[in-house]
Amino acid sequence: MSQQQHPIVDYRTEPSQYRHWSFEVDGQIARLKLDIAEDGGIRPGYKLKLNSYDLGVDVELHDALNRIRFEHPQVRTVVVTSGKERIFCSGANIFMLGVSSHSWKVNFCKFTNETRNSMEDSSKRDGLKFVAAVNGACAGGGYELALACDDIVLIDDRSSAVSLPEVPLLGVLPGTGGLTRVTDKRHVRNDLADIFCTSVEGVRGQRAVDWRLVDAIAKPAQFADTVTQRAQKLAAGSSRPAKAQGIKLTRVERELNENSLRYAHVNVDIDRAKRTATIIAKAPEGAPPKTAEAIAEQATNWWPLAMGRELDDAILHLRTNELDIGTWVLKTQGDAANVLAYDAAMLLHKNHWLVGETIGLLRRTFARLDVSSRSLFALIEPGSCFAGMLAELAFAADRTYMAVLPDEPDREPKLTLDEFNFGLLPLVNDQSRLQRRFYEEEAPLKAVHASIGSALHGDDAHKLGLVTAALDDIDWEDEIRIAIEERAAMSSDALTGLEANLRFNGKENLATRVFGRLSAWQNWIFIRPNAVGEKGALKLYGSGQRAGFDLNRV
Repeated sequence: MSQQQHPIVDYRTEPSQYRHWSFEVDGQIARLKLDIAEDGGIRPGYKLKLNSYDLGVDVELHDALNRIRFEHPQVRTVVVTSGKERIFCSGANIFMLGVSSHSWKVNFCKFTNETRNSMEDSSKRDGLKFVAAVNGACAGGGYELALACDDIVLIDDRSSAVSLPEVPLLGVLPGTGGLTRVTDKRHVRNDLADIFCTSVEGVRGQRAVDWRLVDAIAKPAQFADTVTQRAQKLAAGSSRPAKAQGIKLTRVERELNENSLRYAHVNVDIDRAKRTATIIAKAPEGAPPKTAEAIAEQATNWWPLAMGRELDDAILHLRTNELDIGTWVLKTQGDAANVLAYDAAMLLHKNHWLVGETIGLLRRTFARLDVSSRSLFALIEPGSCFAGMLAELAFAADRTYMAVLPDEPDREPKLTLDEFNFGLLPLVNDQSRLQRRFYEEEAPLKAVHASIGSALHGDDAHKLGLVTAALDDIDWEDEIRIAIEERAAMSSDALTGLEANLRFNGKENLATRVFGRLSAWQNWIFIRPNAVGEKGALKLYGSGQRAGFDLNRV
């Protein structure tokens, strides 16, 4: 564990440990209830009043969503609501933001973004729909949670409103996707969005419907029935199975040491002097189960699901708890044939709910890697298994180096593609990583697609444009050492901006605008005096003093 001021954040939890969320399942509808414990902050120094949240609240939400996906496959619609009277959610806790470091705020916002995006991902690709039952005041990040749902029902009690008051109240942005979803998703007219995002009081009643801020309103006496009817309507159009038996999501087990993490299928080794973390994803041992029923029997021990959950936990751990480790070296280990066999089994049974949900988890995990503010180098060495699904690690990297062994051809590593590399695990902008790599140009993509199933040597992979460099064993160690040392000497801030722009170099969509444009502006605003200076709005919130803004436009 790195030397740091606070204890490490552990993203592993389960319902008996929840302090803020609860959920119940009634047939094809689950009700996910937010009732935040004021004294339940993940760190000391603030109270979570008015159903306001911090990172710990979203850690529970992330876990609850995965449990609905895997333990309750019959659920087709999730109703998100509040357990408190007259308050749905007031958003991110302002006092938490005021006392947090810049890096904590950024990591908190990124994980919150990812959790909201995961709801939309499950809706779009896996048929799990969401209804926000807004049964009270709904502000800031609380409205952003509602915006992530497919349908928003607002209680029409003459007082409950939706609002994004960050600009006038706090001097920051509704940066967890609020601005983007209001325009790109809900198509609120830009002048009305301007009024909405610069007023504190928000919009209620029929005007909220007219402005497209919500989908429906209902009087208190009809509110519960209206929500249920709309949830049932969404459920009727869902593709999730009606009678499938879920699996139990067991705890992700790991061994955490000062400079390493050990899982069953993923290892992480940290070199603090070089500021690197080496992440090794290991291939399965043996052949995959032959039938969907046999896959379900393995449950969380099934390699794709187990490895994906472990990789997800490792990424989150490193992002939050190892801020000085700026370069992640991505490696694989094991028999590539076994990886390809598991991929083939998933393709064969992809219509089985568990296989589909596992592909969804892998899709979101690899996407989490793409948006991590770390330099990613992939090393294809002897003993590697960059094949199929695990080849995505190479294509996610900022640079990929592949070893060539002219004197030891039997030990030379190979790179093998399959259909998983052509759209099953896309970036958040819906492109495959190969489409991003080649700017969707037909000729290189056609050539690469023709290589499916071929075990490519380094020179062949380099000719196809799949690796940055193919290096022989004489140059390997020096070239890799120099590349990593040069990276470590550069400005981490400049690298974060560089990598984010280069990784998302083509198509834009709602998710890339949230992670790219909006996040970049919010990160900048978070360090400006108008937000966090001695007279900044975040610093003075709740004190009774008015913020003193520097009125120069920058």
